[in-house]
Amino acid sequence: MLLEEISEGDRLTRAAARGDLLEVQRLLQEELVHPDCHNRFGKTALQVMMFGNASIARELLKQGACANVQDSYGTTPAHDAARTGFLETLQLLVEHGADINVPDSSGSLPIHVAVREGHAGIVNFLVGESNLQHQDAQGLTALDLARLEGEPHVVSLLEQYQMEQP
Repeated sequence: MLLEEISEGDRLTRAAARGDLLEVQRLLQEELVHPDCHNRFGKTALQVMMFGNASIARELLKQGACANVQDSYGTTPAHDAARTGFLETLQLLVEHGADINVPDSSGSLPIHVAVREGHAGIVNFLVGESNLQHQDAQGLTALDLARLEGEPHVVSLLEQYQMEQP
């Protein structure tokens, strides 16, 4: 990789991590930095962005960033949005093709992550499209995990959805 490419990746990821929309737009539109270029740590802007700033996600995705990029642990931006509880960002990722049934290295889907973090709104969004039979590396489905975590609202949400399915 050329030094210039590393520099572009570092600049874009720094701007995304800061939530600096104007700089992200300038880099993408004026300097024509590729939205999936990597920083010196091998991460893209979508992987390090400020997840609470949906406008950053929207701009990166609009400019062609890959919604399914994975890090060395298999974590996708959808896993990160589920972990941090930012529903609007997760919705944008899904609208731009994020596959919510891709497991990370622990076998967890984004719904497992949301259950573990207690984000009922995220679970509610993911429940209809997630493979609820999928087991993580410990052999736990999202419902099993919700029961273990003692999340009664999430348990009833998952149970209700499973009962409604044919």
